[in-house]
Amino acid sequence: MTEADILNLIIAGENETCEFKSSFNAETVETLVAYANSKGGNVLVGVTDNGTLRDTKATKETVQQWINEIKTKTTPQLIPDAQTFVIDNKTIVVLYIAEYPIKPVAVRGRYYKRIGNSNHLLSIQEVVNLHIGAFNTSWDFYLNSHYGIESLSLTKVQHAIDLMNKRGRNIDDDPMSFLYKNDLVRDDKISNAALLLFTARDNVFTTIEMGRFQTEIIIKDSVRSKSDLINQFDEVIAFVKKHINKEIIISGASQNSERWQYPPEAIREIVANMLVHRDYSLSSDSIVKVFDDKIEFYNPGRLPENVSIEDLLSFKQKSVPRNKLIADFFKDLGIIEKYGSGIKRIISFCNDYGLHPPTFENLSDGFMVTLYAISNRVPDKVPDKVPDKVPDDLTENQIKIIELLRENNRLSLAELGKQVGISKRKTLDNMNALKKNGWVERIGNPKSGYWKVKSNEH
Repeated sequence: MTEADILNLIIAGENETCEFKSSFNAETVETLVAYANSKGGNVLVGVTDNGTLRDTKATKETVQQWINEIKTKTTPQLIPDAQTFVIDNKTIVVLYIAEYPIKPVAVRGRYYKRIGNSNHLLSIQEVVNLHIGAFNTSWDFYLNSHYGIESLSLTKVQHAIDLMNKRGRNIDDDPMSFLYKNDLVRDDKISNAALLLFTARDNVFTTIEMGRFQTEIIIKDSVRSKSDLINQFDEVIAFVKKHINKEIIISGASQNSERWQYPPEAIREIVANMLVHRDYSLSSDSIVKVFDDKIEFYNPGRLPENVSIEDLLSFKQKSVPRNKLIADFFKDLGIIEKYGSGIKRIISFCNDYGLHPPTFENLSDGFMVTLYAISNRVPDKVPDKVPDKVPDDLTENQIKIIELLRENNRLSLAELGKQVGISKRKTLDNMNALKKNGWVERIGNPKSGYWKVKSNEH
C-alpha cells in the first residue's frame, strides 16, 4: 500500500472494509475481528472520523505492542499486517486483516461482524450460522445426538424412494442403504435432515400452526401439524385449499374448469420454500393464517444479513438453501424445481392471475410472505362516480384518486398516476394534500401496507 492509496481510502471515507481510529484502543481490536468474520479490511490508526490526520507518534516498538495485544485478545489469534506512513509529518498506522477461513473469530468471548461502516455484535444464533457456513454445510447435515435410527420410519423412506423412481430415478437400494448413501445417516447416527424428513412420530421441531381467521382475533378453524416434512407439504396445501374460494368456470367445453381464489402454483411454491428454508434450530413455529382477503405464511429464520428485500426482488442474489440436504431431497421429489427461482415464480404466478403482487418482509426472528386476493387489473377507465360529499377545495384528480382507492386500497403511486393520467410527482402532491386534510391515511409500511380512505361523511 502506498501513500496515495492511504489518501484515496481517507477520501472514500469509512465503509464496509475501512475504518478510521484516532488512536489504538479496544474498538480497534473489535473492528479487526469484525473484518476477520466478514470480508477483511483496513483500520487507519491516526485518522479521525471526519478524515483529519492525527499523529499517533507510534514507533516500531509501539506497533509491535499493538500486534501482541491483538494476538492475545483474539480467538483464534489474529496477527494483522501493519504498515507505518508519515504524511504531513504525522505518523499513520494501517492495520490490515484478511477474511479468516475458519469462523467465527472472537475478542474476549464476543463475536462481531462488519455490516456497512459499523461493527455488529453477533447473537448466539448468528455465531452458530457463521460457524456452519465456514464449513460449507448446513444445520440439517449435522448428526442429532438426541435421536437414534429407531426414531425413523423406514416405511416413509421406502415411500420416498418409490416417489423418486416414479420420476425416472432408478433406485434399488433398501431404505437403510439409501439413508447411508445420501448422508442422512452416518456412523449409525441420524442427521437432523433424516429426523425432519422421516420421523416415525410427531415432534415439536416441525410444528406448523394453521388457522382460518375471520378477523385478526377471531379464529374459525385451526390445525397443528408436527409430522414429517413430506407429509407437511401436503397437509399445509390441503388446509389452505379447504379455506379459500373456488369457482367453476363454465366454458361450454366438455369439461368445466376450476379457478381458485389464489394461484395453486404460488401456494405450492411458498409452502415448499417454507419447509426448505426454515431455521429449525429456533424454538418458534411456522404459522399460516388464512383471512378473507389474504394469506400470511410466517417462517422462523430471517433473510441472511447480507441479503435485503430489495436484493430478493431483484432476482440477482445467489440462492443458498438454509438446509442443503432437505433442499436436495425436495428437488429429487419434484417438490421444488430448482434453487433460487422461488420468489420470481411466486410473483409471476400472482401476476398471471391478475392479483396484487405478494409482499415479502423480515418479521421478528422470521420471514413472512403475504398473498392478496385483491385484483391488480387496471379498469378500462377511471370511475365517473364521485363522493356524495366532498370539500369544495378538492380537485377533480383528487376525487378520482379517492374513488380508485375505494376500489383497491393497495394501489401504488405509479398505478394511481397511470389510471388518473397524471405524473408520479403530481400524484405525490395530490396524495400529500389528501393526507393533510384527512381524506386518506397510510396504514403499514410502504411495501406491504394499504391506504385507508375516509367515508363520505368525513
